Formats: sequence, C-alpha cells, structure tokens
Amino acid sequence: MTDLPKRKHIRLDGFDYSSNGAYFVTICVADKRRLLWDPVPAQCVPPNDAPPLSAIGKIIDAEIHNLNTVYENITVDKYCIMPDHIHMILLFTCDADGRTQTPTLSRVMKQFKGSLTKQIGYSIWQKSFNDRIIRSEQEYIETLQYIDNNPLK
Repeated sequence: MTDLPKRKHIRLDGFDYSSNGAYFVTICVADKRRLLWDPVPAQCVPPNDAPPLSAIGKIIDAEIHNLNTVYENITVDKYCIMPDHIHMILLFTCDADGRTQTPTLSRVMKQFKGSLTKQIGYSIWQKSFNDRIIRSEQEYIETLQYIDNNPLK
C-alpha cells in the first residue's frame, strides 16, 4: 500500500475558494470520451454557429444555466462545451451586506457534477476538475478569448 502514488494537491494552499473573485474552471469527461457533441464533419459546422450538442451536451448546457439560479452569489459569466470537456468562468460575489454565503468552488463543482450524473444516469466525469483564480483584468480578457476561440481549434 505504501507504494501507491500520492495525488498531487491542485488547489492553492491557504486560499479561500468561497471568496469574491473570478475562477476559470475546466471539467473533463473521463478517458477523453467525446460525448458532449454529436459527431459532425468539420466542414458542416460554420465557425460562428453553436456546437452540435449531443443529448448529454444539452443536459449539461441546461445545468450550466441552472447554476445561475441555484447559488445566489455565483454567476456563470462565460462557458463553452467542448466534445470532451467544459470551460466556465464563475464569478463569486458578496451579497448586499458585503457577506458571502457561497459554498466553496469544490462544493459547487461536486454538486454540479453530481446533479449531471443523476440526470444522465451514470458518471461521465474524470475525477476532480482544473481551476485557475483569475487575478487581473488582463487575465480575465485572455481567459474570455481562450473560451471563445477554443471551439475553433
């Protein structure tokens, strides 16, 4: 048992992941399975059109929109559903009194993935998720551009 590899801790030590801010999140489908788009030849999808979401992709799209109503102080500012992963920018904000009543980013992602697993009927997800704290306006703009341009790649 001692020979098993240890998982690397991927969150920033000492950071409050329920605090105000913008977070860039990527959630991947296990084994890079391309389950979120319907298979369509590249020449059939003009670059500016919405991606051809599969039935699972449509469930995910609806659940992303639902995130804005589930959590009072969390907003999905931008997102993109790719064939085998999802990118989102989540904004955590204070309430009118300047307090945050938001759960941590990890809790939000766990509930999001859990809700989708229930709706789909089985888990499609890779363990955990990737995140980056967006710390400046320039980084925010670059992240928006990355999300916009990712489907074109």
